[in-house]
Amino acid sequence: MLLNDYRKRLTGTMVTIRDVAERAGVSVATVSHVINGTRKVAPDTAERVRRAMEELDYQPNAVAQSLRTRTTHVIGVLVSDITNPFFATLVRGAEDAAVAAGYSVIVCNSDEDSSKEDSYVRLLLRRRMDGLLIAPVRDGATPAVQELAERRMPFVFIDRKAAGVSVDAVLSDNVGGAYRATRHLIERGHRRIGIVLGIPGATTTEERFAGYRQALEEAGVPFSEDLVAWGGYRIEGGQKALAQLLSRPDPPTAIFSTNNQMTVGVLQEVFLRRIPVPDKVAVVSFDDLEWAEMVVPPLTVVAQNPYEIGHRAFELLLARLNGPGAEGFREVRVPVDLRVRGST
Repeated sequence: MLLNDYRKRLTGTMVTIRDVAERAGVSVATVSHVINGTRKVAPDTAERVRRAMEELDYQPNAVAQSLRTRTTHVIGVLVSDITNPFFATLVRGAEDAAVAAGYSVIVCNSDEDSSKEDSYVRLLLRRRMDGLLIAPVRDGATPAVQELAERRMPFVFIDRKAAGVSVDAVLSDNVGGAYRATRHLIERGHRRIGIVLGIPGATTTEERFAGYRQALEEAGVPFSEDLVAWGGYRIEGGQKALAQLLSRPDPPTAIFSTNNQMTVGVLQEVFLRRIPVPDKVAVVSFDDLEWAEMVVPPLTVVAQNPYEIGHRAFELLLARLNGPGAEGFREVRVPVDLRVRGST
């Protein structure tokens, strides 16, 4: 190590791009081109620059780089409930794809609150994200989300989509999954099938309800409002919803819970009331759970693939970042799988 290098390390003085250029024996402009990829540099020269950066422990100024290139190589991911394992796995899929492409990820949690969603979208914009992945709250009609589309900011909807906003989206086959779950219960002889729905206006709610209604109609089973309860995609909501359904004069013999958090609440209420499953009431969950095969009896589920949703969503976003003029929008539906176990 040269004496000047040693003194800088000792005193904590920042190594500059000029120091790197001097060590590599090139111009400052050449170092800049290697860092930012703004011009082709001979391979041996570029290697010399990179070696000098490593030897000097030079860290490029990320803010200055973003101002020059108008990119930050950072994306924002806004989910509606980070405590839900579904969204944690979805974020992991997006992060793995992003890191492989040289991007970093910042995650925000709207907590199913439209005002939080609005403020986080604006915050991510101020932080100069290159693009966003968003699981919108309710119908996604917050002003900030609407403005993203108007400004042509690259973003992709994940898990849910917003009404009236035309952008790329990666979603589960909600209608098909709910149809198969309900059809399965009908084939088991059930006619009074209660459904625990999430949040009014959310596309996941609407689509899963549509699949439930479709299966009933095709089988000639009458639909009854008495068999519908709302759980708000929360554990406590699922517990209250099941209590409501069981208080009906003619209670259901089967329950279709349309997300994993509400399913936990449903099972808590089943346990507290000591209701035998499936003898007294059958249970199906939209979403698998890590412990679903360990409960007694094991839980029948419609399994989603949140990792694939996150991974595919970043790929769509990257395509937009690399080709912002692309025409039309894509909606990708990730298949689901009905896993029949002991609870039905």
